[in-house]
Amino acid sequence: MKDRLITRRTIITTAAAGSVIGMTGTGFGAAEKKAAKKSKSEFTLGIASYTFRNFSLAETLEYTKKLDIKNISLKAAHLPLESSAEQIRAAADQVKEMGINLYGCGVIYMKSEEQVQQAFEYAKAGGIKIIVGVPAHELLDMVDAKVKEYDVMVAIHNHGPSDKVYPDPQSIYDRIKGLDKRIGMCMDIGHTQRCGLDPADEAAKYSDRLLDVHIKDVNKATDKGATVEIGRGVIDIPKFIKTLNQIKYKGIVSFEYEKDGDAPIAGLAESVGYIRGVMATL
Repeated sequence: MKDRLITRRTIITTAAAGSVIGMTGTGFGAAEKKAAKKSKSEFTLGIASYTFRNFSLAETLEYTKKLDIKNISLKAAHLPLESSAEQIRAAADQVKEMGINLYGCGVIYMKSEEQVQQAFEYAKAGGIKIIVGVPAHELLDMVDAKVKEYDVMVAIHNHGPSDKVYPDPQSIYDRIKGLDKRIGMCMDIGHTQRCGLDPADEAAKYSDRLLDVHIKDVNKATDKGATVEIGRGVIDIPKFIKTLNQIKYKGIVSFEYEKDGDAPIAGLAESVGYIRGVMATL
C-alpha cells in the first residue's frame, strides 16, 4: 500500500497537478506536455466520445484539443448511425479541421445483418479504420467477411459481469481466435476489473488480438464497481501501462470517462494527467 501511495505521489508531481488549470486556460499545461514527451510507450492516447455524450460534437472536439489529444472515436451521440454518407463525411472533415484523427467509431451494437452492413458503410464513409462493436455471436462469420471486404478492423468491447454476450476478454477471444486477425478486442479495463480480473494480465494473455483500449478506473473490483478518476480506484494503472509497453502495443488508448456526464472536465483532465505521468515515469 505504501509503494502505491508513493507511486501516486510521484506521478502527480510529474504530470497531474496542473491538469485542471490547463483545461480551464488556453490548453493543456506545459508540465503535462513535457511529461508526455518523456514517454517510451509506442501507443498513443485518444478519447472515446461517450465521455462527452452530453455535449455537442464541436464542444467535444474543442475539449479534446485542449487536452492535447490527437485521436478520437465517435459515439452515435456525436455522429448518428442513421447519418447519410454526406453527413458522415462532413463530420469527419470537422474532426480533421481540428487536427484530430477520427480513428474509430462505437460502441456499435450489431444484432442483425442490416446493422452489420450499416456499421461498415458508416466506417467507410468516415474513413474510419476501426469499429468498436458488439456483434451478435451468430453474426461473427458475416463480420469476418465484411472485414475482408472493407479492410476495416473490428474491436469487440467487453461490458463486464452483467453482460451475457461479451463480459470479459476471454469471452471475446474464444469466439474470434479462428477469424481474420483484423477482428480483435477493445479491452475496457474497468469492466475487466469488475469481473475480478487483472487488466494487465489479460492484456498480456490476449495481446495478439488487442486492437483498442478503453482506459478508466473503478472503485471496486466487483459488479458494483463505478468509474472514478484514474489513479483513485482499485486498478493497478502503472502495472497496466508497463504491460502495454512490454507487449509493444502500438494502438490507441482512449479515455472513456463515464463519471460526471454533465461536467466531466475536471475528472477527465486529472485522469489524463495521471496517465501521462505514469507514461513518463516508466
